[in-house]
Amino acid sequence: QVQLVESGGGLVQAGGSLRLSCTTSGTIVSISDMGWYRQAPGKQRELVATITSGGSTNYADSVKGRFTISRENAKNTVHLQMNSLKPEDSAVYYCKLQLRYTARNYWGKGTLVTVSS
Repeated sequence: QVQLVESGGGLVQAGGSLRLSCTTSGTIVSISDMGWYRQAPGKQRELVATITSGGSTNYADSVKGRFTISRENAKNTVHLQMNSLKPEDSAVYYCKLQLRYTARNYWGKGTLVTVSS
């Protein structure tokens, strides 16, 4: 069974920074894509950023230029550096991975980010 655990969330003032990390455990042969998603109260979960095993990245327009996703393939770990945070970035942030050969997706339980104005 594959498990993902997010960390690094918390309360920060607008303009501040946070670094989220997602560590994995379990039987993992190879990971295809990894990514971060978020869900604010009353809203649908949305994509924040994704990264392929080769390092290609994709960002939501709302976070481009402020957030940076990175991964450590040897550790099956993914990070999200969040700068210039805004109150509208407040949400529960979830980590997701997709296994390469089965295309099965796994999610973490999320970490709460709160940005005060």
